[in-house]
Amino acid sequence: MALPQWELFALRYATVARKPQENFIGAGADPHETASHMDYFVWFARHEGDVVLVDTGFTAQAAAQRKRQFLRCPMASLNQAGITLTDIGDTIITHAHYDHAGNIEQLPFTRFHLQAREMQYATGPEMRHPFMRHAYDVEDVCGLVRANHQERVVFADGDAEIRPGITVHWVGGHTQGLQIVRVHTRNGWMVLASDAAHYLENLHRRAPFPIVYHVGDMMRGFDRVLSLAETPEHIIPGHDPITSSSFKRVGPEGLDLFDLTVRI
Repeated sequence: MALPQWELFALRYATVARKPQENFIGAGADPHETASHMDYFVWFARHEGDVVLVDTGFTAQAAAQRKRQFLRCPMASLNQAGITLTDIGDTIITHAHYDHAGNIEQLPFTRFHLQAREMQYATGPEMRHPFMRHAYDVEDVCGLVRANHQERVVFADGDAEIRPGITVHWVGGHTQGLQIVRVHTRNGWMVLASDAAHYLENLHRRAPFPIVYHVGDMMRGFDRVLSLAETPEHIIPGHDPITSSSFKRVGPEGLDLFDLTVRI
């Protein structure tokens, strides 16, 4: 049986100014270069009324605490895009950092798909170190723990199929349990790299992002991302503004919603 061809979308909800040396370990980042930007996205795949959400973003409160420019609530924006939150049966959490696992309470009926080692990491002894826990929000982590007690978390150990044509794959590196998402579309297999590649430049230059649990796993993760994508152009980085300039804007006016199967 042929695999479904999923529609795939990115929704931008926040941004922040960054300098190049904040985005790369080594590899010749010039501290005198002008600031770049880091964009924040959630993603979703849709096929015949079925919607699988990938990550849940953060709140206005988190944006204020971390000095991010909050453009819009990602959950409210999903409603604007025609997605009813209570109808989302499955949500993939690539990892539990604050910008990927907020707003959990707004999805009371979804099943969350998470790597087991990510939950172990986010609730384990490494969190006593400020460097390790800096990008986690304890309330977001507790939200996932509550969902687990409600039997709404599905744990993966490596590779797993969420739907025919949607799979997750552990890569680690950025966090102990980071996973990437492979989606079969009309253009072939696309990979939502999440924070396995914050920017395409991290991947192409083999220059790791500075927030990292295991540099070796991050480097091997670059190869894993490339091996799962149909071509390098089928890779969607986690935070790169290039997404907004490379794909067709769709949906209601004022909504930063992009169809990842239509390049411009």
